[in-house]
Order: sequence, then C-alpha cells, then structure tokens
Amino acid sequence: MPNIVAIVGRPNVGKSTFFNRLIGERKAIMDNVSGVTRDRHYGQSEWLGRHFTVIDTGGYVVGSDDIFEAEIRKQVQLAINEATVILFMVDVSEGVTDLDKEFANYVRRTNKPIYIIANKADTPDKFHYAADFYTLSIGKEIFPVSSQTGTGTGDLLDAVISHFEPEFNNEDLETDGEYVIDENYIPRIAIIGRPNVGKSSMLNVLLGTDRSIVTDISGTTRDAIDTHYKAYGLNVILTDTAGIRKKSAHKEDIEFYSVLRSIHALEHADVCVCMIDAQQGMESQDVNIISLAIRNKKASVIVVNKWDLVDEKDSKTAKDWEDFINAKLKPTDFLPIIFTSVINKQRIHKVLEKAVEVYNNKSIKIPTSILNEQMLGAIAAYPPPAVAGRYVKIKYVTQLPTRNPTFAFFCSNPKYVPEQYKRYLENKMREFYTFEGVTITLVFRQK
Repeated sequence: MPNIVAIVGRPNVGKSTFFNRLIGERKAIMDNVSGVTRDRHYGQSEWLGRHFTVIDTGGYVVGSDDIFEAEIRKQVQLAINEATVILFMVDVSEGVTDLDKEFANYVRRTNKPIYIIANKADTPDKFHYAADFYTLSIGKEIFPVSSQTGTGTGDLLDAVISHFEPEFNNEDLETDGEYVIDENYIPRIAIIGRPNVGKSSMLNVLLGTDRSIVTDISGTTRDAIDTHYKAYGLNVILTDTAGIRKKSAHKEDIEFYSVLRSIHALEHADVCVCMIDAQQGMESQDVNIISLAIRNKKASVIVVNKWDLVDEKDSKTAKDWEDFINAKLKPTDFLPIIFTSVINKQRIHKVLEKAVEVYNNKSIKIPTSILNEQMLGAIAAYPPPAVAGRYVKIKYVTQLPTRNPTFAFFCSNPKYVPEQYKRYLENKMREFYTFEGVTITLVFRQK
C-alpha cells in the first residue's frame, strides 16, 4: 500500500514551508509533481529508508471572500481520505484560534492517525506554548517544530513512519526465505500519461473485444476507473487515469482531484503503462511521469501511441525513437517500448501482454546458489575498487523476500562501495536475469 502523508490546517501556519522542507532536504527524492494549483503540491520524501508521498493542501477556511473556499475544503477532505497519516499544523505564536477548533472538529471525524504539528516553535519558550493545543483533544501527540530551521522534524518523522508497512526488516537480511505468491492475485495495471495521449481510447478498444468479460469494480472514484479485464488468457485490473498536466497548463479547481487520483492509482498499481504522443514527441512532462513510476519502483512499459500519424517512417524510425527515449531517461534504459495506434488497433494487445510479462519479471525468485555462482564470478572478474584506502570484499549475495526485487550483498566495508560499482552490479544482474521493465534494488550490509 502507498504511504501518503497529508499536511492540513488553516491558512498561513507554515504548511507549504514544512512541505518544502520535507521534499527539499532529503536525498533520493523527486521534484514536485506537476499538475496541482493554488499552492497545493505533492512530492516524494524519504526518512530512514522509508519513502512516502507528501501532500500540501490549501488552508481550510470558512466564510471568507475566497471564491475557491468550497473547493479547497473538498480538496482537504480528499487528501484526508487518501492519507495514511495526517499532520494537523497549528501556529504556536498565535495560540489556539477559533478556526483551529473548528477544523479540529472537522478532522476528528477520521480514524486515521493524526499528529498536531505546533509550528514556529523557534525558541525553547515557544516549545512550551505547544502544550496549549492539547485543548483541541485531537491526535496522538503534539510535536513542536520549526519549518524554517527543521527543529523537531526528526522526532515527528520517526512517529510518522511507524504507521507505514515494512518493506523489509533485519530478519530478511539473514534468511533465504521463499516468496509466498498468491496465485489468485490479479495484477493491477495503471495507464498513465499526459492528457490526450490515448489512454481512455486504448481502454475502450480493449473492452470492445467482448463486453461480457468486463466487470466494473465497486469503490472506484471520479478520475481513476478500475475495470476487470479477462480475455485471451489475460486476467488483470486496468486503471484508466486522468492526464497529469504541466503545472502552468491546468485549470484551478477540479484538476487537483485528477492529479491526486492519478498518483494514487499509480502507487496502487503493480505495472504502469506510460503513454507518449508520437505526434508531440517525448516532452519533459513525459519524463517526469515515467520517472515518477520508476521512483515508486513500479514495473513499467512505455507506449508510443499515434504511431500511424508519424510521417515518413522507415526501417530505422522506431530504433531512432527508442534511442532517443532511452537517452532522455538514462540510466533508466531497461523499459520495453511499444509503438501503437489505438485508432488502427495496432499492437494494443501486445501492450497488455508485455505489461503482464514485466509483472512476472518483478516476481522472479533467483535461487541463492545460482545467484552466488554468477554474481560472485562477475565480482571476481572485476572486484570493487579501493576507496580511501579501504577494500571491499563481497562474500555472499541473497535475494530478499520483498515485493520488488531486492538483493542484499554481504561484504566488508559496505559504505565504501562506490556508485559506479553498484551500477556495474545492477547491469550484471540485468545481463544474467530477466528484469526488463523492472526496478531492482541493491543493498549492502556488513558481513
């Protein structure tokens, strides 16, 4: 399940500043996802190896002159509904306000874990002021923080990630446990991309093969529509999503719902089908969307649609496109690329077949004996270089029982394994095993 943290509260308490701190000062985080408006943003953050989505919402108000007041309240409610953890931000310098009390009554309706963030606690005496907010009788705990300096952020994030499902634990590093695969599980495939690239048209073509095999799944929402597709030996759940626009290109209100639903669908998916418009070419927003899928460790397939509208094609055109796309995404050059025409129904079913194939690639379990025989041989042929006079000796490799392919390399001096050598090992993994379309993770542990 995705980990989503929503920052909520009345206006001008420092939500956006805190949001920027969470997504701007952590390593291995993505840029803000385009497609949100009026200071509502999302981004990816990380704390102690746990990755999560952060949502910055508009300030909750009642009875103001802001014509977007009703829409902001709807957006806040949507963020609360989707969140794993809710951060209710208040301002210690102003104390408890009537709007804080009203919003507390509003937020109290959820059974999600809530933490009060007493912001602007820049000095020790202001830390003590945070206790005033216990009168709101809401949330698990109050954390005095300073969005400006970062004070108190670490303790808060320690509490937040305690509600996330574990990716793997220390016991996983010591065991060669087998995967428990649910043969009845139906893979979820999300079709994502910019607006008007042909996502809905592709879904309609697929469903038009035989209406009797389609069953709508209840509980879906306004922009992300789930459909059970079972035909031609395939059994999957397809999710059609709204287009994720550039920030400067979208409208004010309803776009927030569309983007949030699209990201939510992406995070719930097992495989992402990332669509590109062949007429418009590979744009920066396409790169952002594909990178979002990769950073969420989703198995992915790239689909270049409207291929029939590309003029003057020859035997090299598709190869030139592949080289161009891979150059744009480098070093993410392991995604399969399929050229389609939804209008002419060209290679539409190949997209689904490839999506299921990369899902199966994601589920590969490599026996430890084979893994060590091949990888230790590659390591012996090209040992890790010395760094700062420290030598690294890799002694043992095992695959961890995690949802995404993760491999633990037990070695001496693991912190001295250079990035270029990690890339070498990943390339060897891809050379030896079938990981097309799949993000793999290498972790290095002391032996």
